[in-house]
Amino acid sequence: MPPVTKPPICDDRRLEPIAEKVAAGERLSYDDGLVLYGSPDILTIGYLANLVRERKSGNVTYFNVNRHINPTNVCVAACKLCAFGRQVRDPKAYTMSLEEVWRTAGSGYTEAVSEFHIVGGLHPELSLDWYCEMIRGLKERFPQVHLKVFTMVEVGYLARRSHLTIEETLWRLKEAGVDSMPGGGAEIFIERVRRIICDHKITGEEWLNTARMAHRIGLQSNATMLYGHIENDEDRVDHLMKLRELQDETGGFVTFIPLAFHPANTPLEHISPTTGFADIKNIAVARLLLDNFPHVKAYWIMMTPKIAQVAQRFGADDIDGTVVEEKIYHDAGATTTQSLRRAELLRLIRKAGREPLERDTLYRPVSRNEATFTVLV
Repeated sequence: MPPVTKPPICDDRRLEPIAEKVAAGERLSYDDGLVLYGSPDILTIGYLANLVRERKSGNVTYFNVNRHINPTNVCVAACKLCAFGRQVRDPKAYTMSLEEVWRTAGSGYTEAVSEFHIVGGLHPELSLDWYCEMIRGLKERFPQVHLKVFTMVEVGYLARRSHLTIEETLWRLKEAGVDSMPGGGAEIFIERVRRIICDHKITGEEWLNTARMAHRIGLQSNATMLYGHIENDEDRVDHLMKLRELQDETGGFVTFIPLAFHPANTPLEHISPTTGFADIKNIAVARLLLDNFPHVKAYWIMMTPKIAQVAQRFGADDIDGTVVEEKIYHDAGATTTQSLRRAELLRLIRKAGREPLERDTLYRPVSRNEATFTVLV
């Protein structure tokens, strides 16, 4: 790859020292993060993020063929950020049986599917044993599919209900067949914000400690940050610095996914939705600050496919996957489709000027015969 240089002109002169650091491959500081978030010069920020992105991934954009499964929307929490969770007696509440989970996983299934992404509500009755049986049943029926299952929040809840330690709970899940963990539930780590938007969840420190333990026992995970609600620049930079510090310690994070808050149908619906400008900036700033994260994902479900395309030039090197039947953000008013066919993902990536590369959950390349995709999920 040819050597890269800083942009010749920064519209915002405050970015010039940051551009020097990026060109030299130096780590950015907390104060640099504040400057990035405070700057309107999105083109310079994007240019710098793209330098880092291309150093790590070249011209490749990753995607996978996956399926989301949400076994229940029943949740004992009542987080103000959530439109998905329901109380037990809510007419819109649902809980799948084990057979329904396994049948949902197999609905439209082909050998192309490489990942089941499974998260749900904090159900007051479903036990750790029930979930372990669910996982074992999936492994028996779909042994080649990677199971990316349960957020740190769900693990913490199951541990408390089972009177087990976090480590014991994680080992139980791993032994049942969990291969890795998604990154949801991180929201914003700062306690001032969590008390308002998700006071029924584990603390930010507990989320980080659960991720630390997962990594120590060999479970890699993703990490997220929810932006666009009541947080400020300092809160976002603090969140990213804490993730970077933990990654320095464990190396267990695979991908970072900035998640735009969707206020519709939540108690915070008076907040305006995020703009494309904010979405792109959060991708770019994350790529610049999280120098030890291999990948940054533009989650097309939340950003829209068009913004996810643009993000491939602003620091993102992943666009997620086929998804299939996403519920959580659609309950919060997301207007995107609930799935994309593989052919459409290929088209989106190529139109963005990137080269698509199918991956598995841990970013190992997947080689397919195109005939495999005559019937798609």
